[in-house]
Amino acid sequence: MPDNDTDTGILIVGAGPVGLFLANECARRNLQWRLIEERSSQSEHSKALAIFPRTLEIFDMAGIVEPFLEKANRVTDVAVMTRDRKLAHIKFEPEESPYSFVAMVPQDVTERLLLDALRRKGGDVEYETKFVSADQDGGSVNVTTEHQGQEVSTRAQFVIGCDGAHSAVRHQLNLPFEGAQYKGLFLLADVETNDALPANELQLCPSEYGPVAIFPMSATRRRVIATIDSIEGDAPSLELVRQILAQRAPAAIEARDLRWSSYFRIHHRQVARLREGRMFIAGDAAHIHSPFGGQGMNTGLHDIWNLAWKLDLFLKGHGNQELLESYGRERLPIIKDVIATTDLLTKVMGTPNKLAQVLRDTVMPAVSHLAPFQHAFVQRLSELGIAYKGSPIIEGRGKRYFDDSLRGGKGIGSRFLLFVTNEAESSIKESAHKLASSFSAVAEVRVGEHSGLTLVRPDGYIAYSSQTSDKTSLEAVRSVLERQTASTGSPERAA
Repeated sequence: MPDNDTDTGILIVGAGPVGLFLANECARRNLQWRLIEERSSQSEHSKALAIFPRTLEIFDMAGIVEPFLEKANRVTDVAVMTRDRKLAHIKFEPEESPYSFVAMVPQDVTERLLLDALRRKGGDVEYETKFVSADQDGGSVNVTTEHQGQEVSTRAQFVIGCDGAHSAVRHQLNLPFEGAQYKGLFLLADVETNDALPANELQLCPSEYGPVAIFPMSATRRRVIATIDSIEGDAPSLELVRQILAQRAPAAIEARDLRWSSYFRIHHRQVARLREGRMFIAGDAAHIHSPFGGQGMNTGLHDIWNLAWKLDLFLKGHGNQELLESYGRERLPIIKDVIATTDLLTKVMGTPNKLAQVLRDTVMPAVSHLAPFQHAFVQRLSELGIAYKGSPIIEGRGKRYFDDSLRGGKGIGSRFLLFVTNEAESSIKESAHKLASSFSAVAEVRVGEHSGLTLVRPDGYIAYSSQTSDKTSLEAVRSVLERQTASTGSPERAA
């Protein structure tokens, strides 16, 4: 919680989906926070669209998933199609998750649902409030904001920049946004269509003219993303969208009305660090990439899920320097992998090389029906395969853990969960409870279904697991907990 010399615990800059989700997590965890936004209101445009299974699990653990399920169009199939030929068909139904689909929810709806959830918790956004500058003095951050032309000083324990690709917080920290811009121009259009294409199928359409991705928002409304050669007018017209679909998309689709459209350029960029002292960045402030694959918003939301519990433990006096530093150590490899995946997908779909096009259209039908290929594709796109192997605060592979006991917003919070089976020896159960009691503020014992011991972090990732239940395993659990909860001094960034 904020000390006597600060105004708030966490100052969140930017009220897009990432900032709104962080505010919800702060409110759920009873932290003191403020959320400022330079705009006068939330976005009115659909922008980001796809919410993947692991993100839905995260929303479930955070207690906010139900409204998203009510609004979502559910996609269970991905097809790679030319004008008159289906090159590949992949079922997107991961069996290991209760959310065996992609939820198509326009960003303006996502923001509204997150804001509604925040207001139910008693919070809100401070609109027309601009981040101007910040100065760290070791124990806190002195922030200057501007509201209605007047500068205001605020003292926070932490500042989190969730303020998008042009992040003022990132610029304040002088963090280079390394990467490059793609050469091509892109078109985005939300259009009313006929119902010839399945409402539960996403189409990726490679073409000699450039790629098109078609995301079903409903049975008769679709998001179209395509490369273009040049800009025509202030925004893409319905006629331009029709021309592109006639060239590159499945022959059956018809665009009947235009809801919203825009031109844009895309980049693949990321920062080398996510933290400087008591200031962090997340979401588009830290990484941007191709929209092919729909990973952008999801990756930002995962940033927050990784960071929120660490700030929570630290502010309540239970976390240490290594815990805070692990945010970047864990998320940066994931971000790098997402950028590489979306970059590859963009290049494969849009290659102008005739030989490469023929090779792609020949090889894809041959390999896409293979079970290993389909499994790898779904694991990567669904984000269920995200793991934190190599993290300094984890022993083992750091894989996802999810069961019914973690769901609903109260199943998992600020505590590590030590799962022990009923079949374990009574002495081991007793030792496990004794161990948890020595970390009573941050750990508890629960009955698990799997043999051995499993230590699950407050974000639903496995910090340690063993096939056996013995004293050696319990000592390993103790070591993992001590590594991130023992005091190690000030929270300045390690050199």
